[in-house]
Amino acid sequence: MCSALSNGADNPGFIYLASASPRRRVLLQQLGLGLQLVPAAVDESLRPGENALDYTQRLARAKAAAGWQHVEATGQSLHPVIGADTAVVCDGRIMGKPESEAAGLAMLTRLSGRWHRVVTAVALRYNDGCVVTTSDTRVKFRALTGEEALGYWRTGEPADKAGAYAIQGRGGRFIERIEGSYSGVVGLPLAETEALLQQFAVHCGW
Repeated sequence: MCSALSNGADNPGFIYLASASPRRRVLLQQLGLGLQLVPAAVDESLRPGENALDYTQRLARAKAAAGWQHVEATGQSLHPVIGADTAVVCDGRIMGKPESEAAGLAMLTRLSGRWHRVVTAVALRYNDGCVVTTSDTRVKFRALTGEEALGYWRTGEPADKAGAYAIQGRGGRFIERIEGSYSGVVGLPLAETEALLQQFAVHCGW
């Protein structure tokens, strides 16, 4: 469990990212930070009755904590660790990564012509401190034909994406409108993440 943040830290622009996501790595590099990836294997199972906000915040904290434990255990220089998690929500249900073509097509069909939410939580761990922030973005899909959904699935892009699409990739052609954080939909809300870093006096560059 993350505790209250420690005040007065003065850290250079270097962090650890507890994520294997190449998208989050690229986004963090947009903040002008030096970074290193660290492993953060956590159980991502949804708990009974857990909503998207609680789910993403819990996993973001767990990933940041696991990353911090790895840094300490391997004797690396101590710098803040960021963990993040994203959930796609439609009809009040969290849509994970599709387990099959049928599941992926069902997700795309459900999203077709409708609004849904993308919730991303970011946790920053440093020493005994941890802070968490969340972005909650509404996304509108245009109507899709069955042929479009199948063609998109066969590109391979949706297979490892929550909700079976990537807004920053080929799936971006299906997006009519968003209300909130584009980078949050990609996987890491930049404005909110920078605000977390500032709480720990981590200096972003250009």
